[in-house]
Parts: sequence; structure tokens; C-alpha cells
Amino acid sequence: MNTADLVGTAVANTFRSKTRTILTVLAIFVGAFTLTLTSGLGTGINAYIDDTVSAVGSSDAMTVTKVQQDAAGATPGGSTGPTEYNPDAVSSGIPGNTVIALTPDDVDTISGIDGVLDVHAARAISPDYVQFDGGTRFTANVGSLVPGQTTLLAAGDQPDADSTDLQVAIPDSYVDPLGFSSADEAIGQTVQIAITDATRTQHLLDATVVGVTEESLTSPMGASLLPNDALSNALFDAQSTGIPADEADRYTSATVWFDPAATDADIDALKADLTAAGFTGTTVADQLGAITTVIDGIVLVLNAFAIIALLAASFGIVNTLLMSVQERTREIGLMKAMGMGSGRVFTLFSLEAAFLGLLGSAIGVGIAMLAGTALSGVLANGLLADLNGLTLIAFDPVSVATIIVAVMLIAFLAGTLPAARAAKADPVESLRYE
Repeated sequence: MNTADLVGTAVANTFRSKTRTILTVLAIFVGAFTLTLTSGLGTGINAYIDDTVSAVGSSDAMTVTKVQQDAAGATPGGSTGPTEYNPDAVSSGIPGNTVIALTPDDVDTISGIDGVLDVHAARAISPDYVQFDGGTRFTANVGSLVPGQTTLLAAGDQPDADSTDLQVAIPDSYVDPLGFSSADEAIGQTVQIAITDATRTQHLLDATVVGVTEESLTSPMGASLLPNDALSNALFDAQSTGIPADEADRYTSATVWFDPAATDADIDALKADLTAAGFTGTTVADQLGAITTVIDGIVLVLNAFAIIALLAASFGIVNTLLMSVQERTREIGLMKAMGMGSGRVFTLFSLEAAFLGLLGSAIGVGIAMLAGTALSGVLANGLLADLNGLTLIAFDPVSVATIIVAVMLIAFLAGTLPAARAAKADPVESLRYE
């Protein structure tokens, strides 16, 4: 009996006892279905993070801020009382959140730390409001992107850093309130941004809307206006009117670039040097670490349940094939009497086990992909509508193929015991079996 005959016989033998086969396949189906869905959940969320990670920053950069201390020299956070006023505190761009301003001297200090290749400081800009065509005025924050950083867009483009025109990208949440019917309709329109200087004089600047940003899990802008360099400079100059030059140059944070080939130990050493100098460095991995850790932990727990289901299914395979060996004892004896070797008999029953695994895993994976795709579509238009671009459950072909192969391997291993028993059967005793 050649290999093709062995495969054909194994497939045919699988359906000798249809009820037993169906029950065994259903047990495998449950494990494969669960494993596929949980794997797709991890793939979908991690892909979403990977797609938007450039909005947080590049992997060879970290955000540096000045360590905020209270009057006693301790960092805040350990007390629930009010925070002591600090004249050096500036808005971080997040409502209600302040940081200690960096000065040009601080930037020079950071530049001189071993391992720092380049530094880009972000200015603190606090506009009063934004409005369109004399309509309702809305408070706004101003964000900024460092070189190499991007943000998700609902329409239009990112402001051109090299353009001398005053350009801005507005958050998607501002489209309707400002009076635009859609994100696309906002592109090309002119909005007014008001900002007050130190002499309490309010300046009004006109800026062209070139893009509409989307809020996402990793968006650096949140609900902030995103100006180009020309508009950012104009706003900063207007805000700094009446302030001495040495007091005007105040920065919320600085982006530090280091060697892309730096090891974890090198990055930790750089963070330690920054801490010793009175600063705090945070990498992209630090910012996303908590998110990915929670996601991976949830997926791991769910995968554990799937593995348990597959282990339970493997006992079903052992039981099914042991009963099959017992029922086909005379048949096994006849095959061996006609010259089929023990290795071929072992292979025949092992193929039956592997086919049960293939059948259960293929059905489980197929139905899981259909269910996962449908569920993602429903959630994307409902509960998760605010997380633009998120496909909660996504399926990677390599992962799907790996699951099928893994389930078949588990089934094959489960079938080795009954296959070995069949292979060891004595042909004479088997032919006498009643």
C-alpha cells in the first residue's frame, strides 16, 4: 500500500463511525475556534498599535521633560493635596496638565549628555480660542509633531512644515461645532485663532485648514490643533509680545534622538543620566508598554482556555482511535498477514488522527474567521466607533496556518498511542479475535 492509498484509506476509515467522528471533530472545533479568535484579537489590536505607533514617535527617540518637585524637593504624586504653585510650570497641551518649562540652558544640558544625538524642543503655546467665519468660539490647545512623527487623518494632509503659509489641521471633533458639514468640507477653509500676549492684548491670526486629524489610542494630538512651523512661530511670537527674550523661550518638552542600534542597557543608561541631570526620559516602548502588556496578558489567558479545550479534544481522539483499533482487530491482523508492516499500520492510524485534527481545525478556523470579521464590523460601527482604524479581530494568514498545523500535530501525537497498539498487534492473535 503506497502513501496515496494510505491517505485515502485513512480518510475513509475516519467516517466509519460517523457519530463518534462528529463528536471528536466538535471537540477539536471548540479549541481551534477559540484559539483562532483569541489569536485574531491579539493580531488586530497589536496591528492597530503598530499602524499608529508613528504618531507617538520613532523607536530611536524619547520624550524628555523636567522633573517637577515640590518645596520639599519631592516629586508630586504621593499626596492628594493641592499642588504648590510653580512659576516655571507651563501647559503641556493637555487640559489641566502642566509641566516644568525647559529653558535653552536645559536644552544645552540635555544635548551634552552622552548618547544624545539630537534634541528638538517643543514650545508652550496657549491660544484663547478658535472660530470659523465669526461663529461660536471654542477653546483649543496647540500640539506639535517632531520630525518623523505622524498623526492619523480623517481628511486632507498634515500641515507643511516648510510652507510660509499659516496652516493648521483641526481635530475631527471640532468639525461639526465649528460649522463644517464634513471633514472634507473643512479643507481649504480659513479659521481664526486668538492668543493673548503678556500685555493682555489679544491677537487674531487667520490659518488655512489643510487637514482633519482623527483621535486614536496612540494619537499625540488628542483634541489639539496641529499648526505648521509658520503658524506655530506666529502664535509664539504673538504670545511672547511684552516678555523678555530670556523668559519667552520656554519649552514643554524635548524630543531626544539616540543611536537606533542602542541596546536596552544603553537606553537605560541614557535614562539614568537624564534622571541624574533632573530630567525624565520616556520612550515609545514605555508609553505603549502598559497597553501591550495588558493586551498580551488577556490574549494569553484566553489562549490558555483554548489549549485546555484542545487537550480535552486530544483525549477524545485517543478514545476514538482506541475503540477503532479494538473494532478493527481482525482487519489489522488481516492487513499484517497480507504483508503490511507495523510501520505502515502505525502510519495509517496516525493519519486518521491527523485527519481528525485537520477536519476540526479547518472548520473551527473557518467559522472563527467569519464570526470574528462580522463581530469586528459591528463593533467598528458601534462601541469602538471612536477608535478610527481599529479592526478588533484581524487574521494573519501565517497565524491561521500555524493554528491548523499545531492542532493537527496535537491530534497526531494523541493518535500515537492507539496507532502503536495497532502496530504491535500480533496477526495470528488478531485473526482469532472475536
